[in-house]
Amino acid sequence: MSRPLRLSRSVAVLALVALLAACAHAPPRNPLATWVPSPNHDIRRPVLIVVHFTNQHSAQESLDTLRTKNSGGPVSSHYLVGSDGHIYQLVSDQLRAWHGGGGHWGTITDINSASIGIELDNDGHSPFAQAQIDSLLRLLTDLTTRLHIPRTQVIGHQDFAPTRKDDPGPLFPWPQLAAAGFGLWPQGELIDPPSGFDPWMALGLVGYPLEDRAAAVRAFHNHYRGIGGDELDAQDLRILYNLAQIVERGTPLSD
Repeated sequence: MSRPLRLSRSVAVLALVALLAACAHAPPRNPLATWVPSPNHDIRRPVLIVVHFTNQHSAQESLDTLRTKNSGGPVSSHYLVGSDGHIYQLVSDQLRAWHGGGGHWGTITDINSASIGIELDNDGHSPFAQAQIDSLLRLLTDLTTRLHIPRTQVIGHQDFAPTRKDDPGPLFPWPQLAAAGFGLWPQGELIDPPSGFDPWMALGLVGYPLEDRAAAVRAFHNHYRGIGGDELDAQDLRILYNLAQIVERGTPLSD
C-alpha cells in the first residue's frame, strides 16, 4: 500500500524540479509591476559575424581570459575555435558578448549588439590550422543558416576598428572563406574603374570607417590582399570597383 504513495511523492518531486528549472530560465520581472505578458516581442537578432584571433598561446589560456577579468577589463566572445578544430561556446547567440569594442561597419555603430563574435586560437603570427578553418566554416554555415545572417556579413575585427586592431591579420585565409560563400569578395573579372570613380566612397560603401584613411587601407589590404601598406594602388581600385558594384546590387548595411 505504501508503494503508490512513494510513487506519488516521486512524481511530485520531479514536478517541483521541473517548475524550479522553468523559473530559473524565466526572464526577470519587475516586482513593482503587474506581469501582463504580450506575445509581441522577439530576441536579439545579430546581422553580422566578426572573426578575431586571440593573440594568445592556447585555447585554455583564451578560455580563461574570456571568462574572467583581464588587464584590459572583462571580454568575451560567443565562440572560440581551437587550433585543433574544437568549438567552444561561451555566450548564448541571443545575448551580447563583449568582443568588439568601439568602431563601426557601414551604419552599424554598436557592433556588440549586432554581431556574433568568434575567436580563433592563434598567436597572431602563425598560419591558421586547416582543422580550425574547417570548423570555422561549419560554424559559419550553422550561424548564417540558423540566425538568418547574410553570408556576406562576415568580417574581421580590424575591418571595423582599423585604428585599434589588426586581427585576424594578413595570414587569415579570406579566399578560402570566399570559396565557401562567406564574406564579401570580388566576383568575375577585375577591370579598371571608369573615369571619376571615387575609391574612398567605394571603401565606405563596403563598410570601412574612413576617419583614418590610412588605417582603413591597411585593414583593406590585410583582408583582400594579405599585404601591408596604407596607400591605394591600381589593383586596389579594381577590387573596390568590383566590390562596390556587388554592394550596390545587394542589400545595404543597416543596424
